[in-house]
Amino acid sequence: MVGERRALVSKEVDHRPGWSPDSIAARGLLLTVPLLMLDLDNTLVDRDAAFRDAVTAFLAEHHLPATDVTWVMTVDAGGYTARPDVAVAMNDRFRGRVPATAVQALLDRGGADHVVLTDVAREALSRASADGWACVIVTNGRTVQQEAKIFRTGLDRLVQGWVISEKVGFKKPDPKIFHAAADAVGVPLVGAWMIGDSAHADITGADALGLRSIWVSNGRTWDQDSYRPTHITEDFATAIDRLISTAE
Repeated sequence: MVGERRALVSKEVDHRPGWSPDSIAARGLLLTVPLLMLDLDNTLVDRDAAFRDAVTAFLAEHHLPATDVTWVMTVDAGGYTARPDVAVAMNDRFRGRVPATAVQALLDRGGADHVVLTDVAREALSRASADGWACVIVTNGRTVQQEAKIFRTGLDRLVQGWVISEKVGFKKPDPKIFHAAADAVGVPLVGAWMIGDSAHADITGADALGLRSIWVSNGRTWDQDSYRPTHITEDFATAIDRLISTAE
């Protein structure tokens, strides 16, 4: 019955332009729409691959050794190293060969020009929408950079909203950013799920609020003893399939 109700809501939402929390509430459907919060980098899109492509192009443009891509990716640490620290390291390594402004431009874009949304991920999002979920991206990072990824990939047309840490003033795992995600689409946080690849940012954030979660492992092994996600999957598409089958 729950799955059927979600499917009914999905048809109402998906086939009417101008989807909004008010339009759902006006039809008395608000409480039947479950919230699905989605991490962006290395969950919905392969952020590391996009940044690697950007770094490769940067090195070629400035006639630097292609092998330095490994060094930059190590310093970057999947985007978790503070951008000023990455800039200092790169400026020290490439001093006299690359202007500091060029390094800053690379870090400001962060691979946004190279990011793609795979067909598999796109289809998985469509399955979630068809099952009636209100999908909201919850991402840490700079507003300009993260929104560039969202618009470039067409995710703005596939989700109901997004919240970015720089814009709202707090980052995952702070509970306030998850509340902001629920507020963005006017859907209750109670009963929500979180899908993400970061044990610290995504899973502890959900765990602190008593929410269910799916950790996208990307080939890694879960190594935390004090908390665990509800499910572990290899990739985003499998996470969506697990979510739908669990929630039915």
